[in-house]
Amino acid sequence: MDAIVKPWPKQVLSDHVRAAPSPVENRPTREQAEAAVRTLIAYAGDDPAREGVLDTPKRVVDAYGEIYRGYSECPVEVLDRTFSEIGTYDDFVLVRDITFNSHCEHHMMPFIGKAHIAYRPVKRVVGLSKLARLVDVYARRLQTQEHLTSQIATAIDEILQPKGVAVMLDAEHMCMSLRGVEKHGASTLTTQFLGSFKDDPNEQIRFITSVRGAQR
Repeated sequence: MDAIVKPWPKQVLSDHVRAAPSPVENRPTREQAEAAVRTLIAYAGDDPAREGVLDTPKRVVDAYGEIYRGYSECPVEVLDRTFSEIGTYDDFVLVRDITFNSHCEHHMMPFIGKAHIAYRPVKRVVGLSKLARLVDVYARRLQTQEHLTSQIATAIDEILQPKGVAVMLDAEHMCMSLRGVEKHGASTLTTQFLGSFKDDPNEQIRFITSVRGAQR
């Protein structure tokens, strides 16, 4: 297929779509971040100088660089390369079971699940792996599942300008499984429908049926 790089006139993009978040003012240094981890170790009741946790602050800060790398990534750059040869194709494209992990902004504990994404292209499609990358851009930040669902759908809608977008996230939240009510295995389902998927209940049913049919 013929790749098209930035050929499409973009509508006005939302702030979270057009760029990575701006760095916070007075961002702590790595040394300050490691010191904060030592404080938390002591607050938990352990000795930060104990051999087993002596290098833990360094490891935690390194892990944060991976877990929260979404703060340095730009959604529009992920979806901007598209392909024009789709012939007479006129139905939705669905990518199911995109695994993701994020961290809830209330307790900074993980929530882990799968994303299912569909869109109805107009003259162009995006590489399927790019949809998975988009999920990670937003998931690798402090999040709520509702906001994550909305951001993914909005980014696809604004960048690709398809006829419609459907996003479903199904995830288990550790802040509910490991603390509080401690209900292991409980999952949370969120959806966002835009364009033709929002206007046509039959399209919503087709999307949900296609997703659920693969999970039997």
